[in-house]
Amino acid sequence: MGKSRGIESRQLESIKSGMAEFYTPQSSNETMLVQIAANTVDDLFVHRYQTDQLLVVRGSFVLVTLEDRQYRYTLMSDRLPMVVTIPRGVLHGAINLTNEPCLLVNAVLRHGPTHERDYRPIKRPFPYDLEKVQALMKQLDQPVTV
Repeated sequence: MGKSRGIESRQLESIKSGMAEFYTPQSSNETMLVQIAANTVDDLFVHRYQTDQLLVVRGSFVLVTLEDRQYRYTLMSDRLPMVVTIPRGVLHGAINLTNEPCLLVNAVLRHGPTHERDYRPIKRPFPYDLEKVQALMKQLDQPVTV
């Protein structure tokens, strides 16, 4: 779908069998289940030795990446089954302006041992554009808060 400095988003293919629909599996070294709390505006993170592969399984949120001194906003939702790949070294964060938590799977690709600073928040160098985030969320007819 979209690509920017190594960030990729792609729709998942699926096969329907009876009442079940099976989506393309993601290769990984480990799989994490991640919950993003409702009404959350997160700081940034950067991973030195891992690539994140994110897939929302319940709810929605906006993924923020910092590229060339600009934020890029990507809407992710269980209504839009896609995987977003974030390579190591890319600053990223999450915004969930809905009243429901968002649950996602991270199929992590390891490039070395976990670094102690990989999960420590990094202050945002400038504020997020929450109006852009609200506009993205409205595409799903999601009630948002600010």
